[in-house]
Amino acid sequence: MENEIKLFEGNKIRSVWDEEKEEWYFSVVDVVGALSGSENPNNYWKVLKNRLNQEGSQLVTFCNQLKMRSEKDGKMYKTDAADIQGILRIIQSIPSPKAEPFKRWLSEVGKERIDEIIDPELSIERALETYLRKGYSKEWVNQRLQAIQVRKELTDAWQEHGVKEGKEYANLTNEISRAWSGMSTREYKNYKGLKKQNLRDNMTTTELILNMLAETATKDIANSSNPEGLEENKEVCRRGGSIAGNARKEIEEETGKAVITRKNALDFGNVISDVSKEISDKDDKNAD
Repeated sequence: MENEIKLFEGNKIRSVWDEEKEEWYFSVVDVVGALSGSENPNNYWKVLKNRLNQEGSQLVTFCNQLKMRSEKDGKMYKTDAADIQGILRIIQSIPSPKAEPFKRWLSEVGKERIDEIIDPELSIERALETYLRKGYSKEWVNQRLQAIQVRKELTDAWQEHGVKEGKEYANLTNEISRAWSGMSTREYKNYKGLKKQNLRDNMTTTELILNMLAETATKDIANSSNPEGLEENKEVCRRGGSIAGNARKEIEEETGKAVITRKNALDFGNVISDVSKEISDKDDKNAD
């Protein structure tokens, strides 16, 4: 596990990256201290945790004991840590003015999700708006939205050919990635210096198109050859990925440049800061 310091409104938030789970875990005490303004966040969290336990809340089960470095003596101590889902649930339990914007944001996200279930087209419109707001070009966004559709068609084909969602999908995705890029998904993300970020969101247009070609070819081959189960679909993934792999090599031969680069499309920073900025932007818009 890798330790890092995140910043939220000038407050240091200790965090740990879990390579296996591909999840960030944040110090609960640090988050509580930043949002509550308490001079003794350890005691604040202790009291809050006891109250939640007495109320029968399952929230505390979201916490893990992870080693984090103390600012006082620089030593590593076990401290309560939670992933994003756990942190957001803890924020909902903090009666503080600083926590109110997050609670309002959570309620808005919940409403938007319900709206999207009623009208799925809204999710596409919001995805487009989000990418543009983050600074992507319209051309890139159009490719990205098309890539989402291609991925959906591929997973539908896998489901029809006896592949189980979850680990088996990830396994086959790795086979496609190795066949066209020479790296597994995790190796590809490491090459680009990514952790929790979505790999496709950090691909160049050429990388994105080749990945789409690999997945489209795999889907078409699967629908024509009718493989069944994980092992047979692995072979199809290698064949489909190799088509894009050959295209990558031809592009590199013609241009003299590597298609796969360490370049990230955008650096999203830390999730908590992103949420904070979104809240601030909405507040400014409402004020206008």
